[in-house]
Amino acid sequence: MPIPKELALTPEQLDELMTTSWNMRIATIGPGTRINLTPLWFGWAGGKIYTYCRGQKVENLRRNPTCTILVDRNERFPELQGAMFQGTARVLEDADAEAADPHLEEVRWQMGRKYAGGHGEPAEPRRNESTARGRNWRWVVFTPEKIVTWDNFKLASLRRSRESAT
Repeated sequence: MPIPKELALTPEQLDELMTTSWNMRIATIGPGTRINLTPLWFGWAGGKIYTYCRGQKVENLRRNPTCTILVDRNERFPELQGAMFQGTARVLEDADAEAADPHLEEVRWQMGRKYAGGHGEPAEPRRNESTARGRNWRWVVFTPEKIVTWDNFKLASLRRSRESAT
């Protein structure tokens, strides 16, 4: 059963979730039919998700760009908020591809603010200088084709409105 539209995040709530949450999880398709699920830091700009990563994820996305990303928060069911994105990712293979991306510079600064200090320590925000290096360290840009969001804080009001309608 699909999530009722009344429980969806507003565009402003989605932007807030995406710019303040620290971790996303990306599911890629590995060799064969194995799914590789990995938490990563990320940026959000132009309706796209950006991450700088390495390893099996990059190899998987080069072979098959189809993936799913989940960003969520809170632990208790009535407080769950999140967004699931289904779509395709593109690996930015070199500095020219990075320079050509219209939102990467914004993301570099956004991530430099969000992750200043690395693990929550106080630090001066700075531009994320990461760039393509070696065989697998790359920026990845994810373009959503389908987005499903939910805000379980809205469950109580949805339940009340349905009860009053009967």
